[in-house]
Amino acid sequence: MMPERQTHPIIVVGVDGSPSSVQALRVAAHYAALAHGEVRAVTSWRLPTTYGWIPSVADFDWAGNARDTLEQAIKKALDGSQAHLVVPEVTEGHAASVLLRAARNADLLVVGSRGHGEVAGLLLGSVAQHVVTHATCPVLVVRGGPPTDDPGAGVD
Repeated sequence: MMPERQTHPIIVVGVDGSPSSVQALRVAAHYAALAHGEVRAVTSWRLPTTYGWIPSVADFDWAGNARDTLEQAIKKALDGSQAHLVVPEVTEGHAASVLLRAARNADLLVVGSRGHGEVAGLLLGSVAQHVVTHATCPVLVVRGGPPTDDPGAGVD
């Protein structure tokens, strides 16, 4: 017996709370509404690594902080009529690896051009550059910017 094939497109979007990722979420939700698809909004977290002094991390809820960031981004990006299209996912790991795993069976991966780790002057952030070159599905890179009534604004 053949496994059932999904009947609606799956759009994975990387969200870190940056303006670029909020705009990417808007674009992904707009596409999902048009295509009768589902958005999987993915954010990741990981314990900081340092050399030398080790900060106390026992009292900090890393996963909870990531979940709060994702929830705030969803509220900022979408109105109530689109929020039902989004399935939030919070996963431990490096952002690029987490997104590539999440998008393995997706129809589209949407990322912002630069996230919170941006280096001034770069046109494309390291996570976006990594997923563009390694994803097994099409990748849409979205520039951040002020919210507009046109969800396609900022799409490269």
